[in-house]
Amino acid sequence: MEFKETQLESILEINPTTSLKKGTITKKIAMEHLDGFVKKIQDYEITEFKSGSKFKNGDTLVARITPCLENGKIAYVDILDEDEIAFGSTEFFVIRAKQGKADSQFIYYLMRSPEVRDITIQSMTGTSGRQRAQKESILGYKLKVPDLDTQRRIGNVLSLFDKKIEVNKEMIKTLEQLSQTLFKHWFIDFEFPNEQGQPYKSSGGEMVESELGEIPKGWRINSLDKIANYQNGLAMQKYRPMESEKKSLPVLKIKELNQGFTDVNSDRCSINIKDSVKVLNGDVIFSWSGTLLVKLWTGGEAGLNQHLFKVTSCDFQKWFYYLWTKHYLTVFQARAAEKATTMGHIKRAHLEEAKAVIPKLIQLEVANKTFEPIIEQIIALGIENKKLQELRDTLLPKLLSGEIEIPDELEVK
Repeated sequence: MEFKETQLESILEINPTTSLKKGTITKKIAMEHLDGFVKKIQDYEITEFKSGSKFKNGDTLVARITPCLENGKIAYVDILDEDEIAFGSTEFFVIRAKQGKADSQFIYYLMRSPEVRDITIQSMTGTSGRQRAQKESILGYKLKVPDLDTQRRIGNVLSLFDKKIEVNKEMIKTLEQLSQTLFKHWFIDFEFPNEQGQPYKSSGGEMVESELGEIPKGWRINSLDKIANYQNGLAMQKYRPMESEKKSLPVLKIKELNQGFTDVNSDRCSINIKDSVKVLNGDVIFSWSGTLLVKLWTGGEAGLNQHLFKVTSCDFQKWFYYLWTKHYLTVFQARAAEKATTMGHIKRAHLEEAKAVIPKLIQLEVANKTFEPIIEQIIALGIENKKLQELRDTLLPKLLSGEIEIPDELEVK
């Protein structure tokens, strides 16, 4: 395995000439279709090409504008049909491996490596808030690069991690859908299994009137804020780490909740904040202002920022208050949308208005056996993804620099 000092312009192109006729209907990938530090393009739209960056499968898209570049918006193009050309934001650098000189997967990981990211960020010029990276700084940069065969092996090894992460994400998505389908079956349609294992309501189960309409006899109603505690976070800018503190915590804000993990750009807070605003794996987090989200956090220990609730309960299992809070999310989003002149948010009064239907103890125990394993599996997969991301990011600079060699056989299970 040989590494030679190489100027990047000898192995890659930036914004190469790509032919796409105006008026062509094709895929458009906007900046919002990329997630920070995520290889896979999350979405696209079909529309008419008028202008923009043009790319094909095997290209790497790098956001060149602040703060998208700093936030890690770098993606690998592999969602197009054969020979299809797509287009996107003019704020993308389109990076293409030179044929016979570089491997496209290797180039993607090279562009997201700390060394190349740093020189790209440092090249930014322009007015505050509208700074853009300069391609000349990237093309002129020199670093040691391995031979083409080694590049392919490095790209393949690192891709194993990203593929496994995507498989886990799909499993999480399926389990989330399953949990919500079962929740509706049990707590909205009241078709939970009766003593004979038959659907309760459609099998003639006794129903009684309530403020929510008919509910099963023996069940009761209470508000969300009575079945769970909604602990608001702190204005963490007031709780910065002290110089004497050897350790600190990343701050969990809406950005981190949305992407599922903290990163190098996340703010830090003191490790001495009270336990009620420390977030651990498996905690239910509800963003109640701006972008309303309800998620199971698996991104490791963090400090809870304001505008986020940590949801807990001494009386009910996690699945119960998680799925009830998620059930009302569309209602809360509608309430927040009514705040037309301010950042949309909900109030505690909305938690009081949102009513949950609570089963009898024996039925709740049966429900626990149904729902708890699903939620625990979602959490386990999320934690596994966090570990895979950390291992990938540890290996990436070491493999690219030749500090460690690639094992003859490596499998990510």
